[in-house]
Amino acid sequence: MNLQYISDSKGQTTGVFIPINEWNDLKNKYKNIEQEEINVPEWHKDLVLKRLKDYKQNPDSAMDFDSAMDDIEKEL
Repeated sequence: MNLQYISDSKGQTTGVFIPINEWNDLKNKYKNIEQEEINVPEWHKDLVLKRLKDYKQNPDSAMDFDSAMDDIEKEL
């Protein structure tokens, strides 16, 4: 993909330019790529909020990503 990065006067990346033919290829591959709003079911939101609450009450019970992946890979 031939991306062009757009930077501000301080050198911070502020955007990306995608050539139109590559954008059209992406739109064909990912049919809903232009959809701005994603509807998240209420039960997903409730579950995330519950897990955040549980974590805040007991942060030591959480496992970091690398450890979780190691555990998963052991079971494969």
